[in-house]
Amino acid sequence: MSPPKIVLRFTASISDKPIIYHLVKDYDLVVNIVKANINPHKEGMLILELSGEKYQEGLEYLRSQGVTVQPLTQEIVRNEDRCSSCGACTAICPSGALYIERPGMEVKFDSDKCVVCQLCLKICPLRAMEVRF
Repeated sequence: MSPPKIVLRFTASISDKPIIYHLVKDYDLVVNIVKANINPHKEGMLILELSGEKYQEGLEYLRSQGVTVQPLTQEIVRNEDRCSSCGACTAICPSGALYIERPGMEVKFDSDKCVVCQLCLKICPLRAMEVRF
């Protein structure tokens, strides 16, 4: 099972600081950036998997730098009864969490890879993809 995902939100005033570098160097944390977005105003959002012995210290460092830290509390689930394995979601899934298993051509969902971008919710014609809080 992958480490828990957290959401970091930061303002333009701290977007140019080497925050991830310090998590790795100073706190010896393993960082996997799952999703990143910086808007034209340089405000940003990161979804990370973060692990290591100094996890709590790393979170305290982030907060001291003005970063908002929240656990990723949403998850995407697939309603197997509704899914017809049309494959529309697999073409749009940026993380590869939704894929077609061959040779049966059945759509599969790996929730550990999901970055909760919710693109699959918008594209699924049968509404087989759902958000769970």
